[in-house]
Amino acid sequence: MAAPCRKMVSRSFPQLLTCFNRTAVGSAGCRRFSISPPGRATPQSNTAVERVTSPWTLMAAVCLQRLPVITADCSPIEQRFKQMMQQMELEKSLLSDHELRLMEDAERMSRKQGNEYDSDEEEGHGDQEIMLAQDLEDTWEQRFKSFQPAPRVRADLDKDLTSVQRCLADSLVLLAEQQVGAEKLWLLPQAAWQEGETLRQTAERALCSVTAADFKATFLGNAPCGVYKYKLPKAARTESSVGTKVFFFKAILADSAPGTAPNTALLWVKKSELQKYLKPAYMMKVDRFILSL
Repeated sequence: MAAPCRKMVSRSFPQLLTCFNRTAVGSAGCRRFSISPPGRATPQSNTAVERVTSPWTLMAAVCLQRLPVITADCSPIEQRFKQMMQQMELEKSLLSDHELRLMEDAERMSRKQGNEYDSDEEEGHGDQEIMLAQDLEDTWEQRFKSFQPAPRVRADLDKDLTSVQRCLADSLVLLAEQQVGAEKLWLLPQAAWQEGETLRQTAERALCSVTAADFKATFLGNAPCGVYKYKLPKAARTESSVGTKVFFFKAILADSAPGTAPNTALLWVKKSELQKYLKPAYMMKVDRFILSL
């Protein structure tokens, strides 16, 4: 290896460059490369990098969902399956501690009623009053009768689309009334992208702008879950402005108790109600990533 190296050093720079190129091409798995002479600048270093401006306006929207608060009602087949599982569990289950205590108390009471009962056999109890398992059941029964569960369905509140407490058994989506061109549309909260921020930061700013930072949300990742784009009318298009691209981000509502009134009109709707407020093309894109939980 030493002799070829000394021979290469004695050659001129063009010959050395040709030698390196031939070696790179002839070697298996190697790519061809070249070496620029010292002091010679590459064409890229003398050319200023021009910034390319996109003709699309970028926006970020947030799909804020309020998850169900209570369990949904069982369907008929789910109700039958539930009853079957409860019957199987009852038939195959063992006696619980409370049931064993009931049997023990019944046996003790039968011994007390017998003629050969000896109070000294009750070790560990002494003269203190013994609370039987049946007494506990009576106490629990009284507490159960005084307990009033909250209603699952509130007709007056479920009809209020502006309340986040409506339809507690369903998942709700936040819609905001926003100005688009010359008309007002119901959309997912959105805002225009500003230079220096990420699309997720734009989505967070969009949510804060429509709710006055009253809702606390947990964003599900930094990547968009969908995109919707539309072109401007031909009369309004220019070389620098063709249309708008809206990138959607998903978020889960963490705090549902707003402190002040929102800045814009808001609606909390179920997935089945979205088609009443969203345009068909927009609805088709949104429907892909909204789950009915």
